[in-house]
Formats: sequence, C-alpha cells, structure tokens
Amino acid sequence: MDVLSEVLDVSGVRGSSGARIAAAGDWGVEWVRDRDAIVYAVTAGMAYLSIEGDAPRLLMTGDVVILATGAAHALSSAPDSDIHSCDVAAADEARRHGDVLHLGDGDVHTQILGASYSHDPAGSTPVFALLPSVIHFRAHQLGENLTDIVRILGRELARPGVATHLVLDRLVDILLVEILRTWLATAPQADVSWWGVLRDPLLMQAVTRIHEAPEHPWTTEALAREVATSKQTLVRRFSTFAGTTPGEYLTRWRMNLAAHRLRDTNDTLEDIAADVGYTSVYAFSRAFRRERSLPPGQYRTASRASERV
Repeated sequence: MDVLSEVLDVSGVRGSSGARIAAAGDWGVEWVRDRDAIVYAVTAGMAYLSIEGDAPRLLMTGDVVILATGAAHALSSAPDSDIHSCDVAAADEARRHGDVLHLGDGDVHTQILGASYSHDPAGSTPVFALLPSVIHFRAHQLGENLTDIVRILGRELARPGVATHLVLDRLVDILLVEILRTWLATAPQADVSWWGVLRDPLLMQAVTRIHEAPEHPWTTEALAREVATSKQTLVRRFSTFAGTTPGEYLTRWRMNLAAHRLRDTNDTLEDIAADVGYTSVYAFSRAFRRERSLPPGQYRTASRASERV
C-alpha cells in the first residue's frame, strides 16, 4: 500500500500541461491567483519570479518551482521590467497545439515549461494547502528522475504527436510526485502537518494499516499493537509529526472514502457505512456530519448538483 499514491488519488489531484514560454529581450507577464497549484521548470536562461510580499526570486536554468496555492505572480526578465497581464486565450491555444507562448522581442534567451494541478473538493486532505506556498529547487538539488521528466516534457511539448495530451497529463502527474519526493527528502523536519506522516517510519506503518483496512474496528491501542509500539508513543508521534491523533486521522480518512462513494456511486448508506467501519447508519451519519457539516444524504445531493454546474 502506497500511502502517498492513495491520498493523491482520493484527493483527485490531476495535472495538466501548460505552454512553453519563450522569452526574449525585456519582458514581463503576470497571472492572477489560481485555485490550482502551478509548476515552472526553467529549461534555458533565467527569469525572476515575483509574488506580492516576497522579494523577487531568481530562477536559473534547471530550476523547478511550485506555487502550491496558486498565488498571483509575475515572471520577468528583471525585477524592474514592465509587467503585462497574461493573454490567457493565447496561452491556452499554445498549450493545446504544442506551440510556444512568445514574450518580448529579439533572440530567445529564456525557455520555461509550465504545468498546473487541481484537486477534487470531495477530499478533505488539502495536499497543496499544507505545503509551503513556494517550493524552489535549484538545478543541483534535483535528482536524475526529476531532471529527466523535465527534459521529456520539453521534448513532448516541442514535438507533439499521437496522444500527446495523454502523454503530457501522465508526465505532469509524475513530475508532481518527483517534486514531492524531493521536497520530503530535503525539507526541514519541523514541518507538522499531514506530510509529517510520510517523514516518520512508525507513522507510515500505522497509516498504511488504516489505509489497507479502513473498515477494521481500529482503536489506538489496537493500532499501536499492530506496529509494535505503545499507545503513548503512537499518540506522541502523531502529535509531533502530523499534528493530529490516530483517531482523528482514521475518521478523516474514512470520511474521505465515504464522500467519494456518496457522490460517485448509488451505493446504499448501509453499504458505505459498513465499508468504512461503522456498524450502523446512525453512527456513520453522525460522524459524517461532524466532519463534513452535512448528513450523508444531503451531501450526496449537494455534491452531485455541484458536479453538474
């Protein structure tokens, strides 16, 4: 059981490729805030990334940066360059046809690949919101896998062929996983959030057991026995690394699974309740309402209505 893969899947994290940016001379372009996470990889030259409240950040050849919460930002040739709003229609056209979004005049010196990532609101694990707002890797920090994915993305965007959209979507999904792997390996250990689960081997064992059998009548004592530790140690590790308790994690994961079943299937409440570990619809409904602020039946109706909008 791969916990990260399952959480990304249940959270509905999906990537889509962006256009290649080819910039020359003095140039600058800005994007408004986006609900999606955004990734840039500089394949040639350099650029400045500017986000309100932060000093301009120099991006060099080989650098990769992720704006985890889709902050409004600008890319430019210099911190004091004139900034223009992005021509969204032109950018989308370039992405769909594998073309280049040209910025500035003269010989091209800077080339940048872009991608964005959305998530399913049915999942309550905010994988992007729990990341730092900006994660910037210098070229020398990248492993071979991440470097190779960036290169392959560049080639596919430059020479689109049969099923290019499918290839690009798969590649940007892999790109995100490699970024997260690199961040987990290099980020400070003081981070306390869901991501802390992936940093601690004991918590990984415990969470893997939960994901393998969410219907099991887990107690903190039973989970501690399963991973050969004491209840006190398990509670302390959850608090230290993940900022939650074993029981809270279990409930949240069960409700994530239930929310998807309610929206995407016609399964009965009895079946869903049993499959996520509840012996009665009443107990399940109480837990679901506490977590999602709606009883299961109303959630099913509301989530399906929002999907049709």
